[in-house]
Amino acid sequence: MPLGAGVITALVGFTSSFAVVLSGLTAVGANSAQAASGLLALCCAQAIGMMLLSYRYRMPITLAWSTPGAALLASTAAVAGGWPAAIGAFTVTGVLIVLTGLWQRLGALVAAIPTEIAQAMLAGVLLPLCLAPVLAVRTSPATVLPVLLVWLVLQRYAQRWAVLAAFVTAAVCAVIDIVVHHKHLDIAAMVPSLELTMPQWSWQALIGIAIPLYIVTMAAQNIPGVTVLASFGYQVPWRAAMTVTGLGTVLGAPAGGHAINLAAISAALSAAPTAHPDPRRRWVAAFTTGATYLLLTIGSAALVTLIVIAPAGTLETVAGLALLATLAAALSAALRAEHREAGIVTFVVAASGISFAGIGAAFWALLAGLAVRAVLRAPAGYPRKVAWKRRIPSIQRS
Repeated sequence: MPLGAGVITALVGFTSSFAVVLSGLTAVGANSAQAASGLLALCCAQAIGMMLLSYRYRMPITLAWSTPGAALLASTAAVAGGWPAAIGAFTVTGVLIVLTGLWQRLGALVAAIPTEIAQAMLAGVLLPLCLAPVLAVRTSPATVLPVLLVWLVLQRYAQRWAVLAAFVTAAVCAVIDIVVHHKHLDIAAMVPSLELTMPQWSWQALIGIAIPLYIVTMAAQNIPGVTVLASFGYQVPWRAAMTVTGLGTVLGAPAGGHAINLAAISAALSAAPTAHPDPRRRWVAAFTTGATYLLLTIGSAALVTLIVIAPAGTLETVAGLALLATLAAALSAALRAEHREAGIVTFVVAASGISFAGIGAAFWALLAGLAVRAVLRAPAGYPRKVAWKRRIPSIQRS
């Protein structure tokens, strides 16, 4: 039973969001070989990390790549310094994650970011990606329409497998398109390999990629991941988990891996009683998940090779469908708070895709949301500059 749960956890986690990862890496400058290398590095890093953590602590601690982080990258234009600068930003993100485990104050600072601001920023980043399936109908209807139909039917009858079925449908349609149009398939490129890139340091990449990537990874993955496992009676070893995921991110960054973290939604598949009636045996499911990810690395390059020659919009359609549930959850969290105005401003700025001084929209959305929230929280007749002074110390004390 735990072996089967582990395999399912890996398959669901991989197939539901690998398209988002490829979109994100490509958006910040990776070519097809570098994107395939990044997918390979992420699979290996999270596989080894979860095998180590689950075996050491006898808990179903599952890891994942940062899907919200990949979505953030997909909404970010190429930064100053290109792909090497993005690699440098990934490395800094990993260092920040390690520091979060070692320095409690940094974790408290991230936790102090209002939920509606963090979720609104994520929702704004996700919106353009979730619009992609609709826009792709115009460019590749023969491929996209069957994918949408299969996804909709599975949403009704087997929701867990909807994205996987959509991906399989997209792959079948892509193969048919390749055969009909006699496209050349590069067999040599289907062999998995690592493409290492020396990181470079760009302040635009650090501010526009590293900081937002760190924030969404912590707020949308690591903190919820701890909560999910706690709901099943497990207390995550915070320092060890942050150290392993942070170091895994640093080591995987030169190969193109953007970030790994605690799994959130898929964590329940290995931690629930369905994995094993005995809570002390469920760690086997997480260990099996890691082993399965190592096997999935074999097909990472083949997936990228197929997607490169697939009809336009195929990758974007699968990625957009995979993120719809995340978008819905982020919008709900952003708009149900007391200060919805701050959330909606954050959402609009992030969705605009605006770039200023070489820094992407996610960073400016965060600043705009915090500014609006600080102003609106000021008591009537109270000077605005004093309200700002009150807000900043309140963050620092948490």
